Amino acid sequence: MRRRDFIRGIGGSAAAWPLGARAQQPARKVQRVGVLMAGTEADPQLQAGQAKFTKALAELGWTDARNIRIDYRWANADLDRMSAFAKELVEQKPDVIVGHTTPVTAALQRETKTIPIVFVVVSDPVGSGFVASLARPGGNTTGFINLEGSLAGKWIELLKDIIPNLRRAVIIFNPETAPYFSYYLQPFEAAARSAGIEPVTVRIHALADIEPAFAGIAGQSDVGLIQMPDIFSTRKDVIDLITSVAARNRVPAIYPYGYMVAAGGLISYGVDAPDLFRRAADYVDRILKGAKPSDLPVQLPTRFELAVNLKTARALGLTIPGTLIARADEVIE
Repeated sequence: MRRRDFIRGIGGSAAAWPLGARAQQPARKVQRVGVLMAGTEADPQLQAGQAKFTKALAELGWTDARNIRIDYRWANADLDRMSAFAKELVEQKPDVIVGHTTPVTAALQRETKTIPIVFVVVSDPVGSGFVASLARPGGNTTGFINLEGSLAGKWIELLKDIIPNLRRAVIIFNPETAPYFSYYLQPFEAAARSAGIEPVTVRIHALADIEPAFAGIAGQSDVGLIQMPDIFSTRKDVIDLITSVAARNRVPAIYPYGYMVAAGGLISYGVDAPDLFRRAADYVDRILKGAKPSDLPVQLPTRFELAVNLKTARALGLTIPGTLIARADEVIE
């Protein structure tokens, strides 16, 4: 055989090697991520969180339907649905699960002690038994805290800013969807009493409980209301009812999230919840690359937002201090 023909023969065989090698290589694994949202797909805050989560993952190199598959479930603030969806997601054996809120994280932990869980918008992960400590979570769970209990003192201060003669502060929550209520309740009571204000606790369990909750405080100029962060209160029908009943009974109220003020609430101060989803993407990325949840410390919120609805203030006959308006991140005229 001539040398030129021999070389041509080698070249032709080499050209065929990559195709053969590719045919024999296993397909690249698509990582699976389950996400269990406590609310509804129509919730504007969760829509924003989902968008930030997806964008942050893409910036880290993870694209849905290419090298990652994200399966969402929406529980609509229903505890039974949370349990059912937690079981369903765990049975799919994803590489990591993102759990939104305390009840969802509890449901996920009941189903698995091995699949990594990254929680967001959880108030008291140590008290809830999700982690051993913030610095060293242990087990299969870590994540991002919603609000610190000490924030209850800030809510009292804000109420005093808008109600100078404040004598009673009422905090309202659903104990079934906010099993961590003592995390906020104790600092709330301590801050109120130290300011010479009577703390009042009101528990609600359903829409029908909201109207009666205002019966004893309607039209009283020295009373303010605080809505505890609670997945029940983030439902649109609950938000709409609480804000409308508060307006009708002329009760100034403070809420934990800005979109509640956009819905007609007076004032809000709390964490930028969608930002927690953005930050959670980093932990999902690390876990998919081999990190263990037990080695990833629980992180505190870093971004807080103050929102004021001046239209609602005028309807209530209140004058919001200029210093408070100047500090606000959002002012609704």
